[in-house]
Parts: sequence; C-alpha cells; structure tokens
Amino acid sequence: MSWFQKKTVPTVETEVEHQAAERTVLESKPKQESCFNLLSQAMDSGERGAVLKIYIENFKRLNQIFGYEYCESLLDQILTYLREVTGKEVCHYIGVEFIIVLDKYTQGQALNLAEEIAGRFDSAWKVRGTDCLCSVQMGICSYPGHAASPDQMLKCLDLAVIKAEEGGPNQAVVFDSNLQKQLQRHQAIALYLKTALEKGEVEVRYRPTVNLDTGKFTRAELYMRIFINGLGLVGAGEFLPVAEDSGQIRAVEYYALEKAAQCIKELIEADCEFESIALPISPVLFLQEDFLNQVARMLDTYQIPKGKLALELTEGVLTMSSLNVNVIFQELQEMGVECILNEFGSGHSGVSSILELPVDTLKLERLFVWQLETNPRSRFILQGLVRMARELGINIIAEGVETENQVKILTEAGCNYQQGFYYSPTLEKDTLLKTLGVSAADCSEILNQEKEKMSR
Repeated sequence: MSWFQKKTVPTVETEVEHQAAERTVLESKPKQESCFNLLSQAMDSGERGAVLKIYIENFKRLNQIFGYEYCESLLDQILTYLREVTGKEVCHYIGVEFIIVLDKYTQGQALNLAEEIAGRFDSAWKVRGTDCLCSVQMGICSYPGHAASPDQMLKCLDLAVIKAEEGGPNQAVVFDSNLQKQLQRHQAIALYLKTALEKGEVEVRYRPTVNLDTGKFTRAELYMRIFINGLGLVGAGEFLPVAEDSGQIRAVEYYALEKAAQCIKELIEADCEFESIALPISPVLFLQEDFLNQVARMLDTYQIPKGKLALELTEGVLTMSSLNVNVIFQELQEMGVECILNEFGSGHSGVSSILELPVDTLKLERLFVWQLETNPRSRFILQGLVRMARELGINIIAEGVETENQVKILTEAGCNYQQGFYYSPTLEKDTLLKTLGVSAADCSEILNQEKEKMSR
C-alpha cells in the first residue's frame, strides 16, 4: 500500500465516484468495439461514404445543474432526434461522443446534414417542462481517402472536432488536406518522442520570475522543447498534448520532474537565493495512482526542502474529474510542495471552486495579460483578482508579460510576481544559476545576450 493510500480515507461520496468511474470504463469497452466494427464494415465495403462524429459539450455542467435523471432523459431525446434526422444507427463511442456512418453520402451531403443538426442545437431542448441549451461539436471525414483504418479514422475525426471547437458552439469541420498535415505533424512528434528521452534530445530550459518587492528573480518555471528535422523547434505546449494522446506523458513528465529536482539541488548547493522551481503538470499525470509516490521519491532522493518544488496545474483539471483533486492538492501541501493553479481567469471554474482548493499561488491566464493592451476594462478585473488573492494570502503571478504598458498596469494593481520576455527569455540551467537571487538590473547584460540569441 502506498503512502498516499495509507493516509486517504475514502468517503461514501468518493467511493460512489470510484464505482461509477469503474462502471464507465467497463461499459465503454463494448461500445468502442461496436464502433470499430461499424467503421471496419463501412471502410471495407469498397463504397464511398462519410463518418460523422458528434461531441456534446457542457454535459457535465448540465448534470451538476439538473441532475442525472434529467440529463439521461435529455440524452435519450437527443439520440432519438439524431436517429430520425440521419436515418442511421447512432453508435455510442465513449462518454458523450457518438459516431454515425453515413454510407453513400458525399462530403457535401454530410456537411449539409451536420449544419441541420447544428441548427437544432441552437434551440432549447425541453425535458419535463424545463428548457436547457447544450451545444455540439462535429467532425466529418470521408472514406476512402484520408484514413486507411478505423484507428486512423477516429484520429481524423478527433482532430476535426478539436478544430470545430475553435469556431464556437455548434460547429462542424470537414477533415481536409490541411488537417491531414496537422495529423502528420502530430504523428511525427509522437514518433520522435519515443526515443527523444533515451537520446537526451529533450531540451530543458527555465523561465525566471521577478519579485517586484525585491527587484530580484526569485522563481523559475521549467520549460521543455525539442528539435525535429523537418519540423524545427517544437515547444512543450505542442508536444505535451501529443504525449498525452500517445501514452508517453508519464515518461516525459517524470523525466521533467527529475530535472526540476536536480536543478533545485544544484541551486541550493550553489547557495543561490530563490523561492521555488515550478513544473507544469498534465492533468492526465496528476490523476495517476503513483503520482504522489513519484513526487515523494524525488523530494527524498534530492533532499528538497519544503517550499522549493512547485507544481502547476491548469484550471482544466477541475473539469476532468473532481475525484480526489482536492485531496491530492492537500497531500502535496503536506509534503511541502507549493501548489500553483495556472490559467487563472480562463473560465474553466468559478471563483468559488478556486477558494475551495488548497492552492498557494494563482497564475493569471496569459491571454488575460495580453488583453491589458487592447481592453481597458480588463484592468479593473485584474485589480479585483489581485486584491482577492492578497486578502486570502495567496500569491499571484502574471505570465506572458512583454510590454512596458503591461508592467505598469500589473504593478499598479499590486501584482508583484511577473514573468515574460520583457524581463527574460527562457534560460539554460547554467545561466539560471547566474540569474536567480540577482536583480534584473545586475544581470541585464546576460539577459540581453540571451534575448539576442533567441532573435537570431
């Protein structure tokens, strides 16, 4: 039994959630096999057609508002409509994702059908006398063509659905040559990652954070990037989602965790003054059973003092699963790990959810900081967020700071932790050792040289 399991006493609520999660996994397997069989039959038939994938958005939120029975009735109503409008079998893939094989449909006919479905979702659904709105995202892929197997077809549809989400609610996107290039890029990154760690080809760098109260760089965040022939430099923002999809996220992020631990040890041995080194953590990794054990092992192996290691989670983790999220945050704090909630202000959760979580630091959404340049009203929201954090004794960091105007507004609002290219580019570990604990003015020559390297 792990250290985490010893200390955690499951409540009735968490036990019910565990059982529900297990049932979902068990029930999803036959559904996935059924979809695979349906796709195989269609793609092996030798005839032309199209496949439509439908993803129902905000269903978890509706479940929280209206309850399980209401949403079951709503789902039945939606499925009845989809069967009637398509005249086809609606295959339940997983969660609230559905696959419909439109045999003998042209791409244009499939898109027209999707637009008709989108139009229906623009209107309210009435269940037991109560109206509600839910939205869908749809992906379309013709066959034969881009996909040679059901697996490839599902990847094509996934990418089309993700693209549809960028356009807002109730959108449909056809998988085309441009998306094919994106998929090929995704596959190239996944293939490269398989050997990149063994060959030491993942570059680790650090983003320093300045504390305006002292004028010194007192924190840093680990950042990774890789170089792939034919693709160039690929940042963590792009390759980590690929690692999640390809099942490589554990290897990549535990590698990063050890690098962060090694860096902290070197900083301490060099008598460097710093607050913490932060590592962004994937929600997928955060919910793994061995996550806390791995963190505890790194703390012990490298003798890391309390408060020196910080782990960043995005607000998105709150929408993935409420199961044990709060407990894991508490366990991390007890282990002496600083907990940072990233992308604060992105809208994934309300302020009430933030207040319930045991976090030490909030990190402002990068896009929110950029809005300070174009939207004057964002300044007042910023002032409120900073004031709230300070009154609660929570640190707040602004990332993506690039202009003097942003610095001025953030500083006037009382946001004393700031990070971005205005202050420093990402640095190698050896350069970081010369920067942390030093004022921005005193290491300006080093930072200017690093900025010049980045601009070449």
